[in-house]
Amino acid sequence: MRFLPVIWSGLWRKPGRSILIFLQVSVAFALFGVLQGMKSGVEQLISQARADLLLVHSSLGFVDSLPLGALEQIQAVPGVKVVIPVELFGGMYQKPTQGMGIVAIRPDQAWLSVFTYTVAAEDVAAFEKTRTGTLVRKALLEKYGWKIGDRIPLVTNVAKSDGSMDWSFDIVGTYTDSDVAGGTDVILIHYDNFNEARLAGKGNVNHFNVAIAEPRQAATVADAIDRRFTNSSHSTRTESLRELAQLQMQSIGDLGFLIRAIVGAVLVALFFATTTMMMQSIRERTPELAVLKTLGFSNHALFLFVLAEAAVVCVAAAAFGLTLALLAFPFASRFVPGISMPAQVVALGLGCACLVALISAAVPAIRAARLNIVAALASR
Repeated sequence: MRFLPVIWSGLWRKPGRSILIFLQVSVAFALFGVLQGMKSGVEQLISQARADLLLVHSSLGFVDSLPLGALEQIQAVPGVKVVIPVELFGGMYQKPTQGMGIVAIRPDQAWLSVFTYTVAAEDVAAFEKTRTGTLVRKALLEKYGWKIGDRIPLVTNVAKSDGSMDWSFDIVGTYTDSDVAGGTDVILIHYDNFNEARLAGKGNVNHFNVAIAEPRQAATVADAIDRRFTNSSHSTRTESLRELAQLQMQSIGDLGFLIRAIVGAVLVALFFATTTMMMQSIRERTPELAVLKTLGFSNHALFLFVLAEAAVVCVAAAAFGLTLALLAFPFASRFVPGISMPAQVVALGLGCACLVALISAAVPAIRAARLNIVAALASR
């Protein structure tokens, strides 16, 4: 600790250069924190996706439908606990910019177990007994100033039996959804009421949500379900919610490789910039280092001094940059809900900062340690 004043004075011999290094390292590690935090956050969200929740849809994709009668066959597969039919379509409140998703479900016994929704008990009871009832996301309720008991008119892309595209639903409660891909502008309605009232597609569903007893058997149960429909006119494809999340992630490319490439390029560029500045600093301070040697400082001490200077700047700047990244995540989560920067990313960033400091300062530190006192003072 008694050598800190020496290290501090060395850092501020050229304030402009020290500030420039600090800003370079800060920006680099802010980028490091954002990218690594995004990668780790997305991976964490995928790992939290339910493996015990399966989605059974047409082998042609979610655009095709399945017959409601397939429910009994799915329910008969060993390991299946609950099966709920789901129909998806779109609606509009008052103008085109007020679009929303509509999820028609059948609130059978234990229906919540096949969704990622959280609903208050009283709202569940109200929804189950009200055929025209709807559960609304809390954010959507606040967005349009709705309240429990309101009857909301919607224009949809599904025609009713009388040819009208206008539907009305009674708000009986609210819900939240832990699936970040579920969307915020979504309401839940009764499938049976919707199915009876629509003009076309009666008895069809978009997919089935299936809860299974053992998450580790998800692949086995999914294969068993698909085998039941192999030779039918409606072949199926069954995937877990976690598998779907992984497929969505893969559809945008190898995010991990892209982030590693960007971070690697930034750290290499930072390494060269820091090394150049450290070399220049040692070159300018050659007489001062020679004086320190004359006063009795050993080669080993000078070596550590130079490393310590680099470490103080790099670690402090990295901490500042990572703090900026942490502050940015609450704003980023508005666009990509659920992402965050785990603590291990902060630890990794500080570790990388130490590594950059040690590598970039190694050559200047060796040069300082091997300094010849007579030659250094003679060149002054």
